[in-house]
This record gives sequence, structure tokens and C-alpha cells, in this order.
Amino acid sequence: MSTTIEIKNITRSFGRHTVLNDVNLAVQPGELLALLGPSGSGKTTLLRLIAGLDFPDTGIIKFDKDDALGRKPKERGVGFVFQHYALFRHMTVFENIAFALRIRRAPKAEVTERVNALLKLIQLETLASRYPAQLSGGQRQRVALARALAIQPRVLLLDEPFGALDAVVRRDLRRWLRQLHEEMNITTLFVTHDQEEAFELADRVVIMNAGQINQEGTPIDIYREPANVFVHEFLGESNKFLATIKSGLVQAAAGFPLGTTTAPDGQATAYIRPHHILLRPSLRGAWRVQRLTSTGAHARVTIAHNETQAESAMPADALLESGLTEGAPIDVTFTGGTLFDAQGKTPTKLTALKPTLTQFTNLHSA
Repeated sequence: MSTTIEIKNITRSFGRHTVLNDVNLAVQPGELLALLGPSGSGKTTLLRLIAGLDFPDTGIIKFDKDDALGRKPKERGVGFVFQHYALFRHMTVFENIAFALRIRRAPKAEVTERVNALLKLIQLETLASRYPAQLSGGQRQRVALARALAIQPRVLLLDEPFGALDAVVRRDLRRWLRQLHEEMNITTLFVTHDQEEAFELADRVVIMNAGQINQEGTPIDIYREPANVFVHEFLGESNKFLATIKSGLVQAAAGFPLGTTTAPDGQATAYIRPHHILLRPSLRGAWRVQRLTSTGAHARVTIAHNETQAESAMPADALLESGLTEGAPIDVTFTGGTLFDAQGKTPTKLTALKPTLTQFTNLHSA
């Protein structure tokens, strides 16, 4: 049965530096949850507190309503996979996986049966007698995961599990881990600073910064409805414009219109994602194309309005069909975005000045 984790008012400081500041979080049974944020945001410290490798200054951690802080690490039923695997170099793959079972004095037959089942699960049955140095990075990560699963944990914790791997191996392991989680249904938390990794793997994402939780929710909800400027800027590229709101109209400080909003009159900062900028060749356009760049399947267009620059994005095939050329004048439509007040909070939607632009949507269709 999957485990519920309840974290209440957790604070942890090292000297004068507060690493976690009154953190509250509830993890549902069988949930795959990502702790996402920059280095130093407190993600790994929170993971270590859950595992019992460190202790909070104040607060409560419960597993299924039972106090976890009163239990030793080995009594919590937690499997922990470290960023750099922490495999024993002098032990074979088999012995690495069997290690925790032997420490718990499991019967020899049980150890053999359990390890062989895990070797099959991680698809390394033929490599049981090899040593870590004889494995690839992806294979070592699978062994580390199998070792964590050997004790049949209530909770699985992964600290930057794919950080040391190249892009192709990372992508393949992410898909494999997601499938494995669906089969085993263990409550799982993993730490990452990689947005793509968190969004692809997790049921729910928790955004952390400076020892606090800034926002939590499904990947799509967080991306579409960022709670503050930090979350918006952390989750991918955006064009940033200082703006003025008057009677629902949003005007950039540089003099061009951005769209409409329900926000009150005053100063604001507008954030517009590259894919929310539509371009049209126009002899009378106030904008100009500065640079065209293709990165394979996708293309970027750098545009300029006097001294103001912005980035638009579209499929590479759409760029070939668009007729856009460097130096040419263009019309620009901002189809959406987010406005923040002077404190970087209170987000409101920015909507297109013209609600439809059907003749140009083919430029940005997938």
C-alpha cells in the first residue's frame, strides 16, 4: 500500500543560513512528485530530512499519520538514490543490490530471489557479475535504483537521478522510470533543476526557491498559471516588457501595444513567451526581422522595434513557408502573456488586442 507523506512547518538552518523556512507539503499515496528549483533552494535538504539523514530545527514529518522523525532512517522504509549512485566499487552488481537485504539479515534464498527479480526489472540480468566500473552511466543508475527498491520501501527518494548522464540516456531513463513507477506505485519524490525532466516525469511539481515553496500543481497548471515572477522566469524563456495599463489596454514603455487585460490601471511588467508572438510580412510593419535561426525542428526569429528586441518561436517548416527574411518589415501580434504588478505578484492574463489571426496561425501550428 502506498504511503502518504505530511510535512508541516519544517525549518532547517545551518548557522545563520536558513535552508528551509516553514515548509509545508502533502504528498499523496503513489504520487510521483518533483521538487524543482535552482541550486541552493533547499530541495536536497528536504529529501534528506524525509529520509532521516538530517533532522529539522522545527516541524513535523509523518508517514501515514505516524511520526517519522521519531524513527531511525532504517526504520522509515525509505529507499534513497543518490545523484552519483554511491555504488560499492568492490562489489558486483548482484552484491550491490543485495547489500541492504544482507544488512537486514534476510534469508539467503530470499536475497537471491529478490535480487534476481530486480535484475529482471531493470533489464540487467546478464550483468549480475560485473562491477560498477564495467557499466555505463545509465546502467549504474539502474543498479542504484534496484538497490533502493530491494528493501521494498514505502517511499522512494531520488536526488538529481539523471544529472550525470548525457541527454539521450537521460531521456530514455526518464521514460523507463515513469513506466516503472506506474507498475510499482511507490510514493516517490525526486529532486531536479531540469524543467523538462520534472514536467515529463511528475504527477505534480513543487517549485522551490530560497528555502520556500513558491508554487505546487500539475505541470500544465504551473506553466499556464505561474504564481509569481520567479516561477515564470524559471520555467522557460520569455520576453519581458515594462508596460502601462490604462482602461484595460496594455502599452509597452517602448510605445507599441501589447494587448488587453482586466488588471487595474498602473505600471506592470508583461511576460510573453516566444510562441505567443505571431509574425506577418508587411511593407508598413513597425517591427523588423533581425535574425533567423533554426535548431532542427524549431526556429527562432529575433525581431526589433527601434531599440526593443524580442524573440518569436515557430516550427522550422513554418519558417520556410512564412516568407520572412532578415531585415524585412513585419507586423507583430502578441497572442497571450502574463502581467505582474510592481512586487512581481498578482498575475493577470494578457490577451491579444485582436482576438483572432486565422490567416497567420499556420505559421505556428505544430
